[in-house]
Amino acid sequence: MSACLKLRAVLLIIAAMAAVLMLSTSAFGQCSMCRAALAGSNNALFIKNFNIGVLVLLVPPVTIFCSIFVALRRYKASDDEHETEKDPTCSSPEPH
Repeated sequence: MSACLKLRAVLLIIAAMAAVLMLSTSAFGQCSMCRAALAGSNNALFIKNFNIGVLVLLVPPVTIFCSIFVALRRYKASDDEHETEKDPTCSSPEPH
């Protein structure tokens, strides 16, 4: 994949994420029980810190998922590279 296509893909992903964030309503990660418990609270600092805590708890599972995805992608790329080296009938990509 050329650098131009990679840049275009990254920009498209960033634009999509920005659109989702701008068009979404309050998207705090709370279950209905937590939201009900916090609705009766008048302490704004506690509510803000609780929302940040919920988002912090989201980081490890997302990190683990992304790490597994990256490892599998690298494994597949190296496996494809080894298959190309073993099979001399495979043609190399055409130069640009």
